[in-house]
Formats: sequence, structure tokens, C-alpha cells
Amino acid sequence: MEFCSQHGRGRIVQVGNQYLYKDLIQQLKQLQCAYPDLDVLEIGRSVMGKPIHCLRLGTGPRAIHMNASVHANEWITSPLLLRFVEEIAASSAVATERWSTEACLWLKEFTLWAVPMVNPDGVNLSQEGVTASHANADELISWNKGSMDFSRWKANIHGVDLNDQFPAYWEEEQQRRGIHMPASQDYGGSAPLTEPEAKALAELTRWENFELALSLHTQGKEIYWNYRDLEPYESQKLAHRFSYASGYRAVKLTGSDAGYKDWFIKEFRRPGFTIEAGEGVNPLPPADFERIYAEVSELFAEAMRS
Repeated sequence: MEFCSQHGRGRIVQVGNQYLYKDLIQQLKQLQCAYPDLDVLEIGRSVMGKPIHCLRLGTGPRAIHMNASVHANEWITSPLLLRFVEEIAASSAVATERWSTEACLWLKEFTLWAVPMVNPDGVNLSQEGVTASHANADELISWNKGSMDFSRWKANIHGVDLNDQFPAYWEEEQQRRGIHMPASQDYGGSAPLTEPEAKALAELTRWENFELALSLHTQGKEIYWNYRDLEPYESQKLAHRFSYASGYRAVKLTGSDAGYKDWFIKEFRRPGFTIEAGEGVNPLPPADFERIYAEVSELFAEAMRS
């Protein structure tokens, strides 16, 4: 019999010393068991064949998207996003939860589409290092400058930075970065959307017609809301609302291209945001999880009020 967490008896989504792909899968199964209205869909597969999961919650006509762990060593963002989905599901089911008075209304107005781990191969590599499962182990070590310490690794298993993979002035970003071969970070690949993880995220976004998108990263306690003056008028207003809710600083960013948020704004002319959660040096320590969650959960809730 599969374990089912009971409503109101502690959260399913917890973080230990690590948060690997297997931890995500275990918690997804428990969440599905506890909350039957939560749909878990496969939107694609990673380079190594791991299913990339998307959670769908709500029945509303307006679609909101959130994603996490685009960068491997920012893996703490996966449980941060998953905890928020859990808390919304719990709040819609139990009258004594944090957002019980709002959650049912949110889920009638919106459908939330959340991808908690865009880069599962990279997430595991950054925490476990090279293992027997890596057919390209020698290449990975070479791309990591000969080091066996992969804790700073951001890219996918091909050495491609997924947040430099999107068709938003991709060529200019490649020229600016000056990195033209696989690396632990900042290599945007041989062309936009060559990597299955980035392609899956782009296809989901095109298919579901999101009116708002947030990509969760670490770190810096900042909110990036603009892109080459292509963002709609309401983006800055939303950024200031998110700033007030979380205590993070709304920043008008320049000199950056080819990220998911950049492409979303360029392609759809709708509000898109990169959230840099917490502060310190990546990977942020699991001990910071609850404190960071208290910040970003208020920001996410404000997005549901948009």
C-alpha cells in the first residue's frame, strides 16, 4: 500500500542534506495520493531519459506557469516550488490551512502548471558527482576543468546551460559569453533549443498559452521583470507587488539574453519573471530552505492573485 500523507499532519515536501531526482519522484507519488485533484504529467525526457514532470492544479481558464531547477546547482528551487504546490492543494482541501480562504477561488480562476525540476540529470550530477550511470564521465570531468567536485555545475549532462538555450537574441548571448564548447555553465549549445529539457519547456509554454510565467533560480533576493523593453506595461507593477510580498528587490536587468524569461517576454509579450531566491553561494544550504520558502511562497501567492 502506498503511503498517503494526511491533511494537516505535516508537509510531504521536505529537504534533507540533498534533494535528488528520486526524492522528487517519491514526493510526487505521495502528493498524488494525498491530493487526487493534482495531475502529474510528463512533458518530455532529459538527455539521460528521465521523465520531466509537470504538475497541473486547478480548473480555471487562466494559465500560470512556474518552473525550477533549470540550473543544476540551484536544486533547492525544486522543493521550494513543490512545497508551494502542496500548500495550495492543502489549502483548497482543508479550511484551516494558510490560504484556505483564497485557494479555492484561485483554482477556479487559474490553472497552475508547475515544472519543479527542468534539469534532472544536472541536479543529480551536481550533488552526486560522476557515477557509473554516466557514459560520458571523462567528458564531464574535462568540461568541469578536471575537477571531481560538481557542486558548482549548472548545465545539463551535455554541458549546455539551459538558461542560455532559448531563441531570444541567442547569438548575441553566445558572443557575449565567449564560450563555444560544453562547460559547467554559460555554454548555450550549438543552436537554440537543441537540448530536450529546454525544448520540452518551450513546447509546453507554446501549447498552454500561459498569461504569466515565473522561473525560480538562486540567488540574490532579486526579481528580474523586463526584457529589451518588450515586456507589457503591467510587468513592472507586478514586479513591485512581488517585491512587497517577498522583500526581494525588483531589478530592471540589461545585458542578458537567451533565458527562459527573455524568450517568454519576446515571444508572447506577456509578463515573465526570473526570481533569484535566497542569498549566498550556490548551492544554497538545505538549512536555509524554510526561511527561503517563507519569502518565495508569498511571492508565488501574489502571482496567484494577479
